[in-house]
Amino acid sequence: MTRSSVLFSLMIGSLLLSACGVKAGDACSGGGYTCASEEQALECRDKVWRALPCRGASGCGESGTEILCDMNGNGAGDACAASAEGRGLCTADGKARLECRMGVLVQVSTCSSCVMDDTHVTCNP
Repeated sequence: MTRSSVLFSLMIGSLLLSACGVKAGDACSGGGYTCASEEQALECRDKVWRALPCRGASGCGESGTEILCDMNGNGAGDACAASAEGRGLCTADGKARLECRMGVLVQVSTCSSCVMDDTHVTCNP
């Protein structure tokens, strides 16, 4: 499994924003992402900062002008970014496939093993 397969770039079409004093629930304008902490990103969605967990080993960090959130380890029911809508990932134990639907990770299938690469999630029966 490559690092990029578990990191979702949250920067798609957005500007890098500073996290100084910003917290989930605060008002915002436009769109964008920032890291609130090493374990949490914030997304400006519907004029409110929304918390996004980054439970993977790389957590939340900046790379150039992008905010990267390592979602490896996130589970069903965790929030996911608008830029991740329709995209999938494996659960931490490799026994299920999750997909971002309407801002929430939803388990879409169970597997004997789940494998990710840069573009696909394969859930083996």
